[in-house]
Amino acid sequence: MSFEALKAAKKKSIGTKQTYKAINRGKAVEVFVAKDADERVVREIITACAESGVKLTYVESMALLGKACGIEVSAAAAAILSE
Repeated sequence: MSFEALKAAKKKSIGTKQTYKAINRGKAVEVFVAKDADERVVREIITACAESGVKLTYVESMALLGKACGIEVSAAAAAILSE
């Protein structure tokens, strides 16, 4: 999957808390993290992806990630969820 898949996804989680929960519940298929997000904010998500074997993709900016999710504000992390 790719960044375009995030735009087209029917089910997704947006934000660090929701994305972290989705990974832990086994619902996340692919996780997207903004490169300009504060490292301490996304550290848990990156670790959880590595431990769970969930694909992690980096996006150029938080603003771009927010836009791809269809929201007006920036986002540090998002995930495509299984159906």
